[in-house]
Amino acid sequence: MSDTEVIDVNGKEETYEFQAEVGRVMEIIINSLYSDRDVFLRELVSNASDACDKKRFLSITSDGDQIINQPEIKVKADQINSCLIIEDSGVGMTKDELVNNLGKIAQSGTKKFVEALGSKDADVNLIGQFGVGFYSGFLVADRMTVQTQSMQPNSKIFTWESSAQSSFTISEDDSTVEPFEGGSGTRLILHLKEDAFEYLESSKVSELLNRYSEFVEFPISLWKETTEYKQVPDDEANKDLAEGDEPKMKTVPESIEKYEKMNNQKPIWLRTPKEPTKEEYDEFYKSAFRNTYDEPSAYTHFSLEGQVECKALLYIPGTLPFELSKDMFDEQAKNIRLYVKRVFINDKFDELMPRWLKFVKGVVDSDDLPLNVGREILQKSKVLTVINKRLVRKSLDMIRDIEKDEDESKYVMFWNNFGKYVKVGIVEDDKYKEDLAPLVRFFSSKSGDEYTSLDQYVENMAEGQKSIYYVTGDGKEKAALTPVVEKFTSRGFDVLFMVEPLDEITAQSLEKYKDFKIVDATKEGLDLEDDEESQKKIEELNEEFKEVREYLESTLVGKVQKVVVTNLLTESPSALVQGAYGMSPTMQKYMKAQSVAMGDGNVPGMEGMNQAVLEINPSHPILQDLGRMVKSDRDSEETETFAMLIYDVASMTSGYDVKDISDFAKRVMFMMSREEGVKDAEIVSNVGTVGSTYLDSI
Repeated sequence: MSDTEVIDVNGKEETYEFQAEVGRVMEIIINSLYSDRDVFLRELVSNASDACDKKRFLSITSDGDQIINQPEIKVKADQINSCLIIEDSGVGMTKDELVNNLGKIAQSGTKKFVEALGSKDADVNLIGQFGVGFYSGFLVADRMTVQTQSMQPNSKIFTWESSAQSSFTISEDDSTVEPFEGGSGTRLILHLKEDAFEYLESSKVSELLNRYSEFVEFPISLWKETTEYKQVPDDEANKDLAEGDEPKMKTVPESIEKYEKMNNQKPIWLRTPKEPTKEEYDEFYKSAFRNTYDEPSAYTHFSLEGQVECKALLYIPGTLPFELSKDMFDEQAKNIRLYVKRVFINDKFDELMPRWLKFVKGVVDSDDLPLNVGREILQKSKVLTVINKRLVRKSLDMIRDIEKDEDESKYVMFWNNFGKYVKVGIVEDDKYKEDLAPLVRFFSSKSGDEYTSLDQYVENMAEGQKSIYYVTGDGKEKAALTPVVEKFTSRGFDVLFMVEPLDEITAQSLEKYKDFKIVDATKEGLDLEDDEESQKKIEELNEEFKEVREYLESTLVGKVQKVVVTNLLTESPSALVQGAYGMSPTMQKYMKAQSVAMGDGNVPGMEGMNQAVLEINPSHPILQDLGRMVKSDRDSEETETFAMLIYDVASMTSGYDVKDISDFAKRVMFMMSREEGVKDAEIVSNVGTVGSTYLDSI
């Protein structure tokens, strides 16, 4: 049918036919349009808010000096009749408007109202412009009744009713319908399905109103049963009351049913940023985000104007939110709340903020965000891109403000809580890598218990230093014990300690900072020798210890790629370093752990690719002893055990695992049983101490 057709006339009641394939459209709306049927209350309250806003606007712009009370919205559960009633004292509808607005699917009275106003009046706060929100009531109701009275003079009350079938009825019913406060309004009665009786509980309705409609401009009241306490005479205690004595009182509970206002909190983000106090911002933070008890460490309140209009209020929490403590990207952590004209839409939009800012909490309110017809899914658009960029920039500004604070402990606290998110941003988001790099912090060989930034590192670089160097380790103490650190500290170079797998990935993602490459200090072939004389000396030492190197290479076949001499180690007899394309020991452990978690335990190609290079210190007494043993009795078990222990100690101090603890223990006990002099006993003692420390660590 192209037009609405009158099917039947029976007295004052007329039956109308829905237009188009309404049965199919209604099925789509009820079963497919909305992913969560809880949103029906949001849609219907939003429609009621639109009606209130229209009434206020028309009252202000009418020719007369019409003064009306503030329009309001009331919600009441009628448990006796299994109905949920939503009533507003808004603009109401005439009979024709009932037919046009509720008899045509996707026919939006709000949209027509906005179009009639023209662009000059675009500030009117109306959100129901899709024309389907009303029918979301059928998500929970098998029948809906609408009683309405227009604010036009001499308007009558009409009743619309439908069971989501192919027709609806309209009747004129002034006598049996309760009149509307303020002379106009709409009363929607949802006759709930049996599986929707949970919406008769005031606690459930209250939770939904708080979630979706907390900041609707017009008062929303919910009919609730509350318990009040009052003082009454205690008849039992007053039986023997003497004349003139003060009667004794007792406190008794009294159940009272009344409307209770739900939306008491004002949307602070709609005020100008300079107006609210810090205390007001802090209070909003605690009340807007459930289970939040900390003080925010920073906040920013701003708006976008021009092509895209948006208001936002963002916070950096003072502590790591509980929901992120176990999973830093927990999908249940809903920290950015999206509103359209103060009506909550969703808090699951990943497109609003990148996941490396998962910890930032806030609200975003925009008139321009393109939602789908169900107002649930955020569509891809240039508007979204603009808002996303501004949210990220403002978040970075907050972090920088904390960093620049005179109280350095504030940034240390921020870094301890959220530093890993900054690292993830560097790894995942090339657009902001350069912005995030100055914000990262590490411990270093010179920083002690304090963090150092890359800027501080570069500023304090020693003369002749060509790169930024780092080592990995399970904690700064173990990283500091890595033998290769001696190569750099002996020259006055600082070395960064990367103590988590994410640290190393961050360094590899950055590649360089300012004009300096970021280099893994445990890789072979570092260009630390800056003159020909040093290079010549290394060549001579390699030739002098050729026999020792060849013996170690043959003994450690399958364990190391090769053995080389270095004069950069000062206190350690040896160290393990990786080839140019090898993985650090920390990364190897991480890869194996990931593989185990996936049910495998093997990382293809790791064994061959990650055989390390053994660097030996020719000036160390242990290496000199090995040299004498190789010359005197290279085929003895003692010489082989001694060489293996050198490798074992290098593995442990360089951060690698000793794969066969049993063999390691046998080698230590074998050396301890030798009847050599004090010198060898001291050597074994040193080896044993390292082994003991290693065993304790695992």
